Amino acid sequence: QVQLVESGGGLVQPGGSLRLTCAASGSLFRINDMGWYRQEPGKLRESVAMITSGGSTNYADSVKGRFTISRDNAKSTVYLQMNSLRPEDTAVYYCNAQIITRLGNRDYWGQGTQVTVSS
Repeated sequence: QVQLVESGGGLVQPGGSLRLTCAASGSLFRINDMGWYRQEPGKLRESVAMITSGGSTNYADSVKGRFTISRDNAKSTVYLQMNSLRPEDTAVYYCNAQIITRLGNRDYWGQGTQVTVSS
């Protein structure tokens, strides 16, 4: 069984930084794209950043220049470095990964981690 476990959320003041980590574990053959999404109460989940297995990245316009996504394929882990945080970045952040197992290729999600930006 594959699991994605996130860590690193919390409360930070505007202008501060946080680093989110998401580690995949279980019986998996390969991880393709990995990414981070966020969701505010009453709103749809939105894509924040994604990274391919080869290291190509894509960001939402609202976080470009402030957030950096990276991954360590040897550790099956993806990171999101968040700098210059703003109150509007407050949300639950979810990790996503496209993973191939013996059962096939599908999306997996982490449990979510709360990020709160407030003074």
